[in-house]
Amino acid sequence: MTPPANQVHVIGAGPAGLMAAERLAQAGLRVVVHERTPSVARKLLMAGRGGLNLTHSEPLEAFVGRYGDARTTVAGWLDVFSPADLVAWVQGLGQPAFVGSSGRVFPKAMKASPLLRAWLARLEGLGVEVRTRSRWIGWRDGALAFDTPDGERLERPAAVVLALGGASWSRLGSDGAWMAWLDAPTTPFRPANAGFDVAWSPLFRDRFAGRPLKGIAVTHADRTVRGEAMIALYGLEGGAIYALSASLREAVAADGKAEIRIDLKPDMAAGRLTERLSKPRGKASLSNHLRKAVGLDPAAVALLHEAGPLPSSPRALAERVKASPLNLTGMQGLERAISSAGGVRLDGVDDRLMLRGRPGVFVAGEMLDWEAPTGGYLLQASFASGVVAAAGVIAWLDR
Repeated sequence: MTPPANQVHVIGAGPAGLMAAERLAQAGLRVVVHERTPSVARKLLMAGRGGLNLTHSEPLEAFVGRYGDARTTVAGWLDVFSPADLVAWVQGLGQPAFVGSSGRVFPKAMKASPLLRAWLARLEGLGVEVRTRSRWIGWRDGALAFDTPDGERLERPAAVVLALGGASWSRLGSDGAWMAWLDAPTTPFRPANAGFDVAWSPLFRDRFAGRPLKGIAVTHADRTVRGEAMIALYGLEGGAIYALSASLREAVAADGKAEIRIDLKPDMAAGRLTERLSKPRGKASLSNHLRKAVGLDPAAVALLHEAGPLPSSPRALAERVKASPLNLTGMQGLERAISSAGGVRLDGVDDRLMLRGRPGVFVAGEMLDWEAPTGGYLLQASFASGVVAAAGVIAWLDR
């Protein structure tokens, strides 16, 4: 039986796919959403365990800069669906939002489940059909083929939005298997927002793994990021590291290592540190002197020791505090990454996010080749790309 000319299928029930489904249904189209797992938006729910950082309140110029090489493309998406639009959308679902002290935006509930329940109720009211355990396995004679509990099923919608995700957290639904049959220009998946390996001394690793480094600044090449990091058994992770992960990843791939410098007191000038460290320390050890004179905690002091014997000169010691060197020797894999880089190349889609050479096939979300640090940038771009893809479908069907 031929499906209605206004039927659109969305494959992938994450933020990008569900947002595309909502916009398509609001335009009067009949929408079917396919999800290969037994439930929808699993990665969104996982993100909600950490407070569900939806977006960020910083100025748009700085916001767009977070997307690196993809900034120009993502800027176009944010013109269509901005951080302010996302906040208004969340509040329209009855979920008040607030801006945290870091500028990040969260729902007041600080979790994803209330938002998702309200969203699914809206989609149901719009007539959106959601089919779980429906895995896309490619094309058969021009039709979309799905593996379902009732066997293989073929669908011939008027248009399709692919929102299959990247390749991180595969157990939550995104495994990147679609690369084998999509027949589109792609870049191999690589980990993003993941930790890096460090050859800690056994004493440091055993004593300080799991301890945070708060209020630091991390520099790689010509870029410095302030934030926090977490000491792990294998190395270093956390927001300040994730913000630099793209350049760190490329440096490790090219040179086998990446050197960072950690400023443990970014709010204190080197001269002031030297002045404080020049005060007599009496019988106190140099480590205790660092703790008392400049307020470094034991983990920070131990990190200074990892770079070699501590200098006795107050000025040299202050310089170590301001720029303690650390070599990163590898990156954690996709199985431990928060997100991934790679996917469908941006030059493989047009401004409407329709695949070049595949009329009526649109792409959204993390399966496109862009990356961003944590802090609200991942979800914002995913939502926005879903809006752009839906608008592209509507314009294409109205052509």
